[in-house]
Amino acid sequence: MDGNKKISHQAIAALKEALSVITWKKDDLRDFLKYSMDNSAILSTISWDGTKRESVKELVERMTNRLDLYQTDLMNLLLAVTDLTDFPQLEFWDDDGTKKAKAKKAVENLRKHTRGYIQITKEQEEAKKRREKSESQIAKNKTLQSELDDLKKLFNKLATNTNFQQRGFEFEKFLNELFQLYELDPKASFKNHGEQIDGAFTFDGTDYLLEAKWKQQVNRTDLATFTFKVENKLKIAMGLLITVDGLTPEAISPDFKSIIIMDGMDLISILDGRVSLPDLLYKKRRKANETGKIYIPYNQL
Repeated sequence: MDGNKKISHQAIAALKEALSVITWKKDDLRDFLKYSMDNSAILSTISWDGTKRESVKELVERMTNRLDLYQTDLMNLLLAVTDLTDFPQLEFWDDDGTKKAKAKKAVENLRKHTRGYIQITKEQEEAKKRREKSESQIAKNKTLQSELDDLKKLFNKLATNTNFQQRGFEFEKFLNELFQLYELDPKASFKNHGEQIDGAFTFDGTDYLLEAKWKQQVNRTDLATFTFKVENKLKIAMGLLITVDGLTPEAISPDFKSIIIMDGMDLISILDGRVSLPDLLYKKRRKANETGKIYIPYNQL
């Protein structure tokens, strides 16, 4: 609660009146209070043998006398009551509509006495939410970068492996972990009608087939073979070919329209945190659609 703006006696009186009339049965009032407060243990210490007004008076006065304990919950009650626009707990008991009218008038009176204060409090709550969201994002980014650092160490280790076949298998696992990190729903390598597919994933509503190469530069035959695999799948499928060592100069053909290409420097850019994998995929696909170029390195996007 804002220490610079004290709740007025009129507002406290209006809160007592509103709490006394927004429900008809004491059980309904107790439920409303319990679900509006963070610490509702105080409710079990209040006498409920008398009228609602007597119980409400005891509750509110005890809370205002011990703001060190009940400051937050007093604010919760003010917010909960001023947010009321309907009174379903009165429906059964309100034959002529007077009970609802009385409740509506009491809530409006509470709004009048707390309007500036409620606005300040809601702005503080929004600021708190933004701060918590920012802190959460910072923590998430730290975790993400930590995992990227681990993957970069693995990538550098793979680069020193001279057993190309083993490196190929480990590279597929590396890519699977990278795509998992960005929640792109990767699938491990599989065979389909005799064709070896290194993997698949889904991004932005489109299914992608994945081919990974880390042995030598990819040539036109490699690209043609992969394009054929992609174009024989569903029409909405696309292909992502990742070649750590890049392409031969003559590899690109204007006929290869259903795939995009990433190279080793693209991977390093992701692992260094300069660009996220989803953002890089999005930019590459957009550039391919705009220019027809399926291979544009990150530093040229």
